[in-house]
Amino acid sequence: MEDFTEYLASIGNPQYRERVKEVLDWVSIKFPKLEKRIAWNQPIFTDHGTFIIGFSVSKKHMAVAPERAGILHFSEKLKLAGYDHTKELIRLPWDKPIDFKLLEEIIKFNVIEKADYQLFWRK
Repeated sequence: MEDFTEYLASIGNPQYRERVKEVLDWVSIKFPKLEKRIAWNQPIFTDHGTFIIGFSVSKKHMAVAPERAGILHFSEKLKLAGYDHTKELIRLPWDKPIDFKLLEEIIKFNVIEKADYQLFWRK
């Protein structure tokens, strides 16, 4: 299992680094069967070789990428939670609490939807 220590050390802002660590640790504990990887210079979690979720850092937010299907499925809940999103990523502002319940739902959705999926990405 890959460790995200080096990735976390590369985040210059200590508050951002701590927030990302909190989320990555939470995913690792909540979903211990998911494999950790660094891909495209960002931490991702996979299940039996298929992509489940990825995270990245920007100046104004932490980006969460659960693939388009996850975003479409949870679009209304994301809006209600106050999260802006595109077709490919969800923006979690640094200055607002994280809705871990919603994040858990999104990850579970991908794990269940892709249980028998053999490719890395959805087609």
